[in-house]
Amino acid sequence: MTRRRALAAAQTIPHRGDIDANVAEHCRFVRAAAEAGAGTVVFPELSLTGYELDLASELAFSEDDPRLAPLIQLASTRRMTLIVGAPVRLGTRLHIGAFILSPDHSVGLYTKRHLGAGEEALVHPGSRDPVVAVGSTTGAVAVCADANRPSHARKAADRGVGSYLVSTFVTPSELTKKTANLRIYAIRHAMTVVFANYGGPSGGLPSGGRSAIWSEEGEVLAQMEGLGAGLVVAVEDDAGWRAGSIALSDA
Repeated sequence: MTRRRALAAAQTIPHRGDIDANVAEHCRFVRAAAEAGAGTVVFPELSLTGYELDLASELAFSEDDPRLAPLIQLASTRRMTLIVGAPVRLGTRLHIGAFILSPDHSVGLYTKRHLGAGEEALVHPGSRDPVVAVGSTTGAVAVCADANRPSHARKAADRGVGSYLVSTFVTPSELTKKTANLRIYAIRHAMTVVFANYGGPSGGLPSGGRSAIWSEEGEVLAQMEGLGAGLVVAVEDDAGWRAGSIALSDA
């Protein structure tokens, strides 16, 4: 086997609109993920602000936003790739973004393409879609409603990626359908799928939790049991996968 991947889904409980507190929490999770051997960590949708659409314009990030500095530095010192969510303003347009922070201090940006109900009035669909280095392989990012479209996963697979990195906020009523679809994508496209969801409510809505990672065969490698803060980690090497979940106390 020539592939090497060490993936983690971070199940965080966001502080409404408190970017400093959320950055500090992200740093705590990254350190725990590093101790568990992870090299790529996926955080939920809008993880740095919470799913607070009423605050998105006020809190919007720029592409070179200084508020990302602690996470950029940590990605470098820990030699990790971090995918963190925030509203982002590009020109005059507001988007739901996922920043890709790499060990070389570079910052990439994915912008959500398919918007969910109620988002269209506040943000624009995006078109940024960089490939992400994932160990010795590559990955593609999806943000929540993107992964409701089979065509999005198919296009990711057509690019030859080995991992589908899904940053989400999924409520309990949506959870069963969402996770069933992600398992189907894993099998259909022979991609490992990472699903990062909130561990508690945000934007006045409950979360379904249950962050997980599926193998290319659709096997659940590891999954959070329900709500709460924690990590799901799966590491692939010549011996195959080793995986597990880690509960983290709320900060």
